[in-house]
Amino acid sequence: QVQLEESGGGLVHAGGSLKLSCAASGGTFSGYSMGWFRQAPGKEREFVAAISGSGGRTSYGGSMTGRCTIAKDNAKNTVYLQMNNLKTEDTAVYYCAAARGYFNTYETERQYSDWGQGTQVTVSS
Repeated sequence: QVQLEESGGGLVHAGGSLKLSCAASGGTFSGYSMGWFRQAPGKEREFVAAISGSGGRTSYGGSMTGRCTIAKDNAKNTVYLQMNNLKTEDTAVYYCAAARGYFNTYETERQYSDWGQGTQVTVSS
């Protein structure tokens, strides 16, 4: 089991950028594939991005594809989500999640065993 803590959320104007971080503890970080999900008010949680344990493979989904980049620093036990050209519809709580795996990425919630508490991102017009 790994403990996850997100940070970097906040209020930003439309068109701006934010970089989210997720610090992990309690496990061998390189052995975990990491994902970012988000949940807007009244909506289901949706997949945003994932990266393999090695950091060599990434995948993206949803409306943020092309506007975000996921990165993983195994030396710092941290995964990042750089978000650019933010839109008001990107307002949501963003969660990071961990799944055991070195080579693959995972895009569904049920594949992840550990979750952070989330960080709020609010994009104003």
